[in-house]
Amino acid sequence: MKQFLKIIFELGKVRISLPVALSALSGYVLYSGKMDGQGLLLSVGVFFMSCGSGALNHWQERKTDALMPRTKNRPIPSGQFSPAQGLMVVLGYTLTGSLILVLSNPTVALVLSWATLVSYNLIYTPLKKVTAFAVIPGSLVGALPPLIGWTAAGGNLLAPSILIVATFFFIGQIPHFWLLLLLFGDQYKLAGLQSLTDIFSELQIKRITYTWVLTTIASAFLVLYFVIAQPVILVLLLLYIFYLLFTLTRDVFFQEKFKVLPAFYKLNFLYLFMMLFLIADSLLG
Repeated sequence: MKQFLKIIFELGKVRISLPVALSALSGYVLYSGKMDGQGLLLSVGVFFMSCGSGALNHWQERKTDALMPRTKNRPIPSGQFSPAQGLMVVLGYTLTGSLILVLSNPTVALVLSWATLVSYNLIYTPLKKVTAFAVIPGSLVGALPPLIGWTAAGGNLLAPSILIVATFFFIGQIPHFWLLLLLFGDQYKLAGLQSLTDIFSELQIKRITYTWVLTTIASAFLVLYFVIAQPVILVLLLLYIFYLLFTLTRDVFFQEKFKVLPAFYKLNFLYLFMMLFLIADSLLG
């Protein structure tokens, strides 16, 4: 049973789905100013929907996954689950998530959750085989979860505050993916996927990624200026942003070898801190 659950969790990409759920919760609390049962059920529903999207991605990419050392041991290509069993997991996750959202939140939460799944599985995933720049439309996946929470709480989809937050998460997805390319670009080529390493040198990708990180930081400053209200939270985020900027600049321009994995984690911590501090700022406000 333990091994079975481990496979189910791996198919659902739980480590990715948890931050997605937190992102939706941050949007909810940002508008409502409270952490209540509806918001918690929203985050649980979004979590299951994200797991369904992750499991569907496992099923969609089972053949290419089998060609890459990083992914060949995933449940479907390794033979631990059959493709049919994988689809059953997809169905279980998405039906559970949809039911929770329908029963606990306005319909808009379900609609935007399905829009997120469509964006990731029916737009970004197929585009990876066509263009190395699939990451641009694919980054919409990062922008939608906070919008789900905001609108579920009753907020206007076009309100400036949530659009600024969504823009931050949209832009932030791009250097996230590009850093992954620096780590695994050669494996993408083994699987026949389009890779930026076919177009740019490693040095060029490093510098372009640095530019996108700067853009992410610029969008973070917009969140600090227009959305964050508590001075202590503002200072804490500023300190981390300057730490990220200093260490990344040092590693890109003054180190002989760029350490990709530490940069990847530092950038992800910025997203995590932004979600947690948005929640804290709204609750304190």
